Amino acid sequence: MIPRVASFAISEQMIDAALRAQSVMANDQLQEASGQISTEFGGLGSTTRQVLDLQVATTRAQSYIDNATAADSKIQVMYSTMGSVSSILAQFRSTLASYNSSMTDTSSITTSAKQMMQELGSLLNTQYAGGYLFSGSRVDTAPVDLSSSVYPPAYSPSSPDTSYYQGDSATASVRVSATQVVSYGVTADNSAFEQGLRALNLIASSGSLNSATVNEAMALAENAVKSVGSLQAQVGQASSAIESASALQTQFKSDMTTVAGNLTGVDVAAVTAQLSTYQAQLTASYAAISKVQSLNLANYLR
Repeated sequence: MIPRVASFAISEQMIDAALRAQSVMANDQLQEASGQISTEFGGLGSTTRQVLDLQVATTRAQSYIDNATAADSKIQVMYSTMGSVSSILAQFRSTLASYNSSMTDTSSITTSAKQMMQELGSLLNTQYAGGYLFSGSRVDTAPVDLSSSVYPPAYSPSSPDTSYYQGDSATASVRVSATQVVSYGVTADNSAFEQGLRALNLIASSGSLNSATVNEAMALAENAVKSVGSLQAQVGQASSAIESASALQTQFKSDMTTVAGNLTGVDVAAVTAQLSTYQAQLTASYAAISKVQSLNLANYLR
């Protein structure tokens, strides 16, 4: 029906009001469905910058958490590997303890030393997540090469020899916050491992054992066991520091997420109640518009 000229203005006002109410309802329906003030940053008004900063901080915290988790997993494997190294060296000491100068056949001891040296080398060549743990930054290179062309036989009295080492001197570390970096790496040329390998090499290289060689190997093995224990304690401390830092970042992320939620979230119950109010208003508005548009002089005079 074409509205009368006399009622045109009031009809337009009522329609505009109804459309505004409909627009508000549409926005409230989106808020009710999403639980958010707006699905776009532009709809957050003056809090947009603050929300963006909070999201950046949360993302950065998660990256620190991920770094810490990956590093701590490596540390656990390193710690376990060093425990196995200590076990081999302890077993080696027990084997040496069976030696006495009156023995005529020491082949079993030298054979055991050869086997243990290979086992120790294999442990130091342990890989995790596709990289060698004890190679420094050269994670694609096996750190220990015990072939005779690289690592020659040792004889008493011996001197330190890390010619077997194929890695570099870099020490692994991880950033766990904007201000904290934790070092945790151990390389296979560490004196603890060098002494252990040299002790085994002394016995493995001997055609016939003598007291001087056995005593030197025993002393080296004992020092190696103690030093490996110290290394384990160091990586254990690094693990504790990493776990503490990760816990702080996790709490920080949770706090920032809560703050961001307070800035972007809505009270769904309140929005639902508001929707009911606008629905009633809109229904009344459309009824009034229909009534106004149906008015004409002929109907009035009847």
